[in-house]
Amino acid sequence: MAGAVTSKGCQKIRGSQIKELLDAKRNVLFDCDGVIWNGETAVPGAPEVVSLLKQQGKNVFFVTNNCTRPRENYVQKFSRLGFNDVAQEEIFSSAYCSAVYLRDVAKVQGKVFVIGGSGVYNELRDAGVPFVEEETDTAGGSIYDCPLDSEVKAVLVGYDEKFNFLKLAKACCYLRNADCLFLATDPDPWHPLRGGRVTPGSGSLTAALETATDRKATVIGKPSRFMFECIASQFGVDPAQSLMVGDRLETDILFGTNCGLDTMLTLTGVSKMEEAEGYKDSDTPEKKDFVPDYVVDTIADFLQIEEED
Repeated sequence: MAGAVTSKGCQKIRGSQIKELLDAKRNVLFDCDGVIWNGETAVPGAPEVVSLLKQQGKNVFFVTNNCTRPRENYVQKFSRLGFNDVAQEEIFSSAYCSAVYLRDVAKVQGKVFVIGGSGVYNELRDAGVPFVEEETDTAGGSIYDCPLDSEVKAVLVGYDEKFNFLKLAKACCYLRNADCLFLATDPDPWHPLRGGRVTPGSGSLTAALETATDRKATVIGKPSRFMFECIASQFGVDPAQSLMVGDRLETDILFGTNCGLDTMLTLTGVSKMEEAEGYKDSDTPEKKDFVPDYVVDTIADFLQIEEED
């Protein structure tokens, strides 16, 4: 068949090739930042792509390592940016999945100490997972004399714009107990901002705590398999019939590889084609897991399916 998808590994596909790929899939998983939107601007054509896939009977899910907002706020953002058919149960954030893990897998018997923002606190609250309430004023506080909660049985690290030395020190104290769980919402080292600036991500904060405690965190978000396990347990999806679409090779594409999904890189976000090709040509076997099966300029290329029908 002319234009058929016949090989894998950084294959740039368009038109009939995209159609052939999607015809073989029942489930499409999208990252959000850099794929569906950039900041407060939807990627052109993205709302139409989501609607088209749903009209074709596909299951569409959104898997994001961004833990800064609860799922109900994500629904509001989708609506605000022109996505009119996204349901809360289709959204799997690292904050939500962390709460599910603590409740259903770890079955933590005690409180969680959180380094993170309102998105993490709200998801824990909705899941019924007890946590140490965020302190609004720590001015003048010191690790030498600050109170520690004896009921803490887990430390969860996420993105925290109010991260400080006292939070780090408290977490270190809790993690001296080998039975205290050490979790991270995601490993993202940094996030792009407007004007070429960046902000440290959850992974940077987690690394500080790992260094201070000589312990390794269990990562809940991508590239860990747990996000997909959450989706599979709730919707019964088959990896062989699923496609992961993302913009970050080291998280989105590796996540898909770890979960046995076909993977697609879109070039509207962080990673570039040159990086993917570099991983493909690398002599390091582990780096091959960062290589996407397919590449598109933008998910708006999916709309070519409709144009060609």
